[in-house]
Amino acid sequence: MAAAAKRTLRIGLIPGDGIGLEVIPAARQVLEAVAPHFNLSFSFVDLEAGWATFEKTGAALPEVTVERLQGECDGALFGAISSPSTKVAGYSSPIVALRKRLSLYANIRPVKSVTPTTTSATTAPRPAVDMVIVRENTEDLYVKEEKTYDTPQGPVAEAIKRISAYASTRIGRMALDLAAARHRQRASGIGPTSIHSPDAATLTITHKSNVLSQTDGLFRESVRAVYDADRTGGPALYKHVKIEEQIVDSMVYRLFRDPSTLDVIVAPNLYGDILSDGAAALVGSLGLVPSANVGDGFVIGEPCHGSAPDIQGLGVANPVAAVRSAALMLEFMGLEGAAGKVYEAVDAGLAEGQVLSPDLGGKATTKEVVDDILKRLA
Repeated sequence: MAAAAKRTLRIGLIPGDGIGLEVIPAARQVLEAVAPHFNLSFSFVDLEAGWATFEKTGAALPEVTVERLQGECDGALFGAISSPSTKVAGYSSPIVALRKRLSLYANIRPVKSVTPTTTSATTAPRPAVDMVIVRENTEDLYVKEEKTYDTPQGPVAEAIKRISAYASTRIGRMALDLAAARHRQRASGIGPTSIHSPDAATLTITHKSNVLSQTDGLFRESVRAVYDADRTGGPALYKHVKIEEQIVDSMVYRLFRDPSTLDVIVAPNLYGDILSDGAAALVGSLGLVPSANVGDGFVIGEPCHGSAPDIQGLGVANPVAAVRSAALMLEFMGLEGAAGKVYEAVDAGLAEGQVLSPDLGGKATTKEVVDDILKRLA
């Protein structure tokens, strides 16, 4: 019988600014290393976006980058952006624009602690964490519709917060599907161990509808409607998912006070952004936390950290978030086996705690961390 043909995937690489230029090549190395284990091969398309691109070309997201992603690529990896903190004429965030242009309506951010397996591990003990934050990616205050006007008391600035039933229903379904999948994985005993019960998964809707009754109220009601329709005559996709709610300010308290109780969280854009950065502190560093911008036909892996200009060029950036983002990209492309092998290699290194970057209390360089992952993949 003839051997199965090797599957070739074309991946767009957008390093962006700062340490994105260092961690995206690291993620590429890991993809190339895992490919032979699963009869895969990767080809890569080098693309530009970011502040340096804006300074060079006048466009933070060149049209050719979008066209090549849409026309040539099966998925992509995005590094980091050095966005200015003050208004610059003609500049807007390229990753926000990409999410809208490619309809990447969900930002998926898994946050999981790894327990050291040796007493010599340099990582400090961390709380038990195994959660996924599902952030709506296209609306809320990130529609970036602002204005400033004068009044007798001085200037007033206003921003539009937009929430639609369409986008909220769509992200609610994504979050519920993810919760149901996590239950199936835990119930089967296949895959990584979890701190959560195998009997059910829990989805926590995060909002502030006690104050923002129309916008956050619509988000809350839309997510609940997906769940209620399934339970009252639907296909029973979510029969093993429990649903709960949490006001966003009390959610911040719970996140730090009792993170082990949180499983899947769904939130509007701004709350999801804030909660996921806070959750990163629970596991030690933003340099550990991956994300994926997911739509119905495309995915872009993106580490949660920023461009970190203070360590750019020093060779000490933590590549783990970018590597895990590459694995998350593979997972949403249907390549769970390849993704799992990458996760296992990364987690084994973190558990041993011998090759850690400075943000985790170690002294390893970016190259040394990558080499350790590659050795484990081999």
